[in-house]
Amino acid sequence: MTEGKDLLQVLWSGADVLRGKMDANEYKTYLLGLVFYKYLSDSYLSKVYDLLNDETPDDLEEAQDEYESAMNSDDANDLLEELQESLRYTLDPDMTYVSMLRDVKNNSFNREKLQAAFNRIQESDEIFNGLFADVDLYSNRLGTGDQKQSATVAEVIRVLDGADLIHTKGDILGNAYEYLIGQFASETGKKAGEFYTPHGPAQILCRIAMTGQEDKKGLQVYDPCMGSGSLMLSCRNYSSEPEYIKYYGQELMPSTYNLARMNMFLHGVLPENQHLRNGDTLDADWPTGEDTEFDVVTMNPPYSANWSAAEGFKQDERFMDYGGKLAPKSKADYAFLLHGFYHLKQTGTMAIVLPHGVLFRGAAEGTIRQILLENGSIYAVIGLPSNMFYNTSIPTCIIVLKKHREGRDVLFIDASKQFVKEKKQNVMQDEHIDHVVELYNNRQSVDKEAYLASYDDIVKNDFNLNIPRYVDTTEEEPEIDIKALTQSICDTDKEIKEGNEALLSMMRELTFDSDETRDAVADLISVLEGM
Repeated sequence: MTEGKDLLQVLWSGADVLRGKMDANEYKTYLLGLVFYKYLSDSYLSKVYDLLNDETPDDLEEAQDEYESAMNSDDANDLLEELQESLRYTLDPDMTYVSMLRDVKNNSFNREKLQAAFNRIQESDEIFNGLFADVDLYSNRLGTGDQKQSATVAEVIRVLDGADLIHTKGDILGNAYEYLIGQFASETGKKAGEFYTPHGPAQILCRIAMTGQEDKKGLQVYDPCMGSGSLMLSCRNYSSEPEYIKYYGQELMPSTYNLARMNMFLHGVLPENQHLRNGDTLDADWPTGEDTEFDVVTMNPPYSANWSAAEGFKQDERFMDYGGKLAPKSKADYAFLLHGFYHLKQTGTMAIVLPHGVLFRGAAEGTIRQILLENGSIYAVIGLPSNMFYNTSIPTCIIVLKKHREGRDVLFIDASKQFVKEKKQNVMQDEHIDHVVELYNNRQSVDKEAYLASYDDIVKNDFNLNIPRYVDTTEEEPEIDIKALTQSICDTDKEIKEGNEALLSMMRELTFDSDETRDAVADLISVLEGM
């Protein structure tokens, strides 16, 4: 059975094959795509073996042999129909990973066969449509010419053979995939903001959004800027009914959207519980069908992004109740916030990561913020450490929102010092995460760390939510004992005089070889005597 560490080592060695040929943002597509293909193929052979023998195979080679035999029997069509119904895809015997690996070992690997396997999966069911579109098996990035390109893909297939994806326990495979995504984010740098939220902020955000909803069966989670889907999937860790969670997510970047879909499958999320879409969240509202409000809304949108802010949006239900104001064209932060809040259930919780500017900027943003506060919609504001995210070094905050709650107080937490420095990034460890969540759950003022502000406090501050206005983290200067300071100065002065006298005494006893040196020392003695 593959343990998490062993699995990671195998998967990461696949990255080593590609690392010298392209940057991390490109090779992540190849590695994660091929890992996913192996997962689907191995799952397929395992299901075949189970249908034929009513047990999980110890060896996929044996499952491959049995599948090849079954496909030559009279029951082949019945088997394929059952596989299509249960898995939603089918593969010919020569399209499996085991078959590809045999070709690699025989030096007869053919990229056309692998592409045919990708195509078969994508055409089997709508949920797989376009899933491997970014895995270009004919790219010059893989090498110059057909032979080198094929050799690169073949080497990745050979390396990944060491990953047992069938006997891996529980969420180990999904967590390994998440780890890879995190490692790619670290190597990618600024582009990582498109698909990854670091562990610390992600766990705080999800734990807070899940608070009080841990035991809800059929929980609906929504992330309209889902990236790789990690935030939504993190909610599983805090649910007692994770297999019943329904996920609704939207992502603008097609390659990242595909990554999220793969991530869902590798975490064991059933196809019927995946409701993911490739689209522009602000441009056109989604979802607009049967399910439009959700128990949990998690968001880490692009910070201060541009959007059209067209006049027509003032009649859009998402934005129409905020004094006729829209988020500025150059700062879409409140447009993302209001979109997510519109889709929040009356009993749900929303948590969103944004730059601190949303807490105090005026004009249209000030009006929107004031209306949210007047409605009691803003429940908590948590200041995070700076340099947490790969795409920006600026400090960010988590804003927690609820609908139709009693009271309009706001809890402020300053967590800016809850981190350790690791390489280039600041990292929140488990003790930091636990401490912030504890402060949130206790909802009480704590000196230097948290302040529960009344609505009157907020009105007095003109609806400005800048955290230092509420949580005073300044350290008082210690009181100076004037008497002790005077004595210390006198003692120091005495020591200086005694030192000068000792030096003068030694200088007066000196003898000299020249008149010039004697005169110079005499001048120095005169200066010291005058001090």
